[in-house]
Amino acid sequence: MIAFAYPAHFARLVKFEHTVFALPFAYVGAFLAVGGAPSAHDLVWITVAMVAARSLAMGLNRLIDAGLDARNPRTARRELPAGLLSPVHVGLFCAVSLAVFLVAVYQLDPLVHWLWPIPVAGFVVYPYLKRWTWLCHLWLGAVDGLAPVGAWAAITGTIPWEAWALGGAVALWVAGFDLFYSLLDLEIDRAQGLASIAVRFGERGAFRAARAFHLGTVALLVAAGLGLDVGVLYWLGVAVVGGLLAYEHSLVRPGDLRRLDTAFFTMNGVISVAFFLFVLADSL
Repeated sequence: MIAFAYPAHFARLVKFEHTVFALPFAYVGAFLAVGGAPSAHDLVWITVAMVAARSLAMGLNRLIDAGLDARNPRTARRELPAGLLSPVHVGLFCAVSLAVFLVAVYQLDPLVHWLWPIPVAGFVVYPYLKRWTWLCHLWLGAVDGLAPVGAWAAITGTIPWEAWALGGAVALWVAGFDLFYSLLDLEIDRAQGLASIAVRFGERGAFRAARAFHLGTVALLVAAGLGLDVGVLYWLGVAVVGGLLAYEHSLVRPGDLRRLDTAFFTMNGVISVAFFLFVLADSL
């Protein structure tokens, strides 16, 4: 019976349902790269690469942070500190995820055959950054921002500035909502000597930074659109992203984090899927 529980434990370990945050933006990069619909071959292997990469990233994060998670009441019941999975289990899971990622990468444009170590290095470095710098949120954003950039490169073998603008938009979007997420552990992080913008600049500083990052997200989506041959539906998508981000910020405020789960999990999933659907409609 214990063996049958492993798939559920691994699914919770990496929170597969949160793939919805980054995967739609990889599709955005793919569709905008060709100005239409990419081939089924490319879309399938981009999907496999993204799911495997995210699984690897989350597995490494949980493995490296197991000790910190065990000392935090909010995370002490995660699979590693709770003993539901062992470090060997998670290490093997990471190895398999890396292997699947590499298989997918080598089905795509030769350019990404050379670039794959960059996101993997980012995955390894990220968990350590919170131990010494409050810039960790931006690193996380930059790693996730590689999704549209990598998809663009995987199809066309090029990375024009518009792809970087999309990547920057995703990077600031992720960094902004990671600031909200970090507020859940503000006091624990202070007690453990960990770094975050909230620890360094306080709760209000985290809110100000999140607003600035999300304004940057909209600005970079506008910049990318100006450089591409997009239609009105793309611009409606940008407007929807701006409106949803504004609504997300209305859900939480300093001293009132009761709706943080809605702001973080629900709204960010809606934002990524909604923008992709507008890009899809515009491309087709």
